[in-house]
Amino acid sequence: MSKGKKQPRPALAQEGVVGRFSYFFTRALANLKQNVFVSVVTVATITLALLIAALFLLVYVNLVGAATKWSDKVQIVAYFDQEPVPLAVAALKSRVKAIPGTGKVVFVSKEEAEQRFRKQLKGQEALLEGVTPDVLPASLEISLDREHRDTEGVERYVAQLKKVAGIGEVQYGEEWVKRFNSFMNVMRLVGALLGSFLTIAVLFIVSNTIKLTVYARKEELELLGLVGATRFFIKAPFLIEGVLQGALGAVLSLVLLFAAYLAFLDNAGNFLSFGSTAGLAFLPPTYIAGVIGAGTVLGFIGSITSLRRFIQI
Repeated sequence: MSKGKKQPRPALAQEGVVGRFSYFFTRALANLKQNVFVSVVTVATITLALLIAALFLLVYVNLVGAATKWSDKVQIVAYFDQEPVPLAVAALKSRVKAIPGTGKVVFVSKEEAEQRFRKQLKGQEALLEGVTPDVLPASLEISLDREHRDTEGVERYVAQLKKVAGIGEVQYGEEWVKRFNSFMNVMRLVGALLGSFLTIAVLFIVSNTIKLTVYARKEELELLGLVGATRFFIKAPFLIEGVLQGALGAVLSLVLLFAAYLAFLDNAGNFLSFGSTAGLAFLPPTYIAGVIGAGTVLGFIGSITSLRRFIQI
C-alpha cells in the first residue's frame, strides 16, 4: 500500500451513472491527496514535458506568422502595351478582379510610375534628365489572397492574367516565389517531424511517470481485485486521476510559458526581426485549448497504458 497519509475512503452515496461518476471522482481526489508527493512529481513532470512542447508550438506559430507576412510581398505587375483611358481602367480592374485568387488591384499610370521612379532615385536627379512619363508603361499591381500564393497557384493566375486584352508583359518574381514556397514546405516538414517526435517523447514521459504512480499503489490494486472489484471499478479512479494530472500539468505549463513570454519573449520579435511593429505573439486561444486537451488526453492514455500491466483481473 502507499506510504502516504491515509485519507477516508468516499462512500457510494447515490446510484446511477451520476452517482458512480461522483464516487469515482471523489475517490480520485482522495487518492491524489493521499499520495501528495507522487502526485506532485507526476504533475511537475507533465508540466515540464508540455512546457517544452508548448514552447516549440509558440516558436512554430510565430515562424508561420512571419512567413505569412513575407508572403504578402508576392505581387504581380501587369504592364499595358498602351495606357488605357480612365473610363477603361475600371473595366480592366473588374476583369482582373474576376480572376479567382485576386486580392487587391492598384492601377499605376505613367505619371505615377515616373513620380515613383524619381522618388526612388532621389539625390540622383541628374540620371533622370530627359526621362518623361511616356517612356514608362502603365501597369496594374496585383496582390493575391493567401490560398493562391503557392508556385502553381501563381503560375495559373499569371496564365489567366495574360489573356486579358491590353496586358502585355507580366512580372511576378518567379524565382523568389519558388524559393519562398520551397522554404515554407521545408519549414512545414521540419515542424511536422519535430512535432511528431516531441509528441512521442511527451507521451513516453507522461506514460512512464503515471506508471510510477500506479506502481506505488500496486498492492492496493491487487487487494481490490482479490475482494471482487470489477476492472472498471478499479480503473475508473486511476483514469480520472490521469486526466486531472494531465489537465493540471497542461494549465501549469501554459502559465509558466505565459510568464516566460511576458518576461523574455514579448519584445524578442523586434530583436529577431519577427514582424515590423509587434513582438512575438502568444499562442492563439485554439492552440491554448489544444494544449489543455493534449494534456488531458495524454494523462488518460498514460493511465490506461500503465494500468494494463497491473490489472489482469
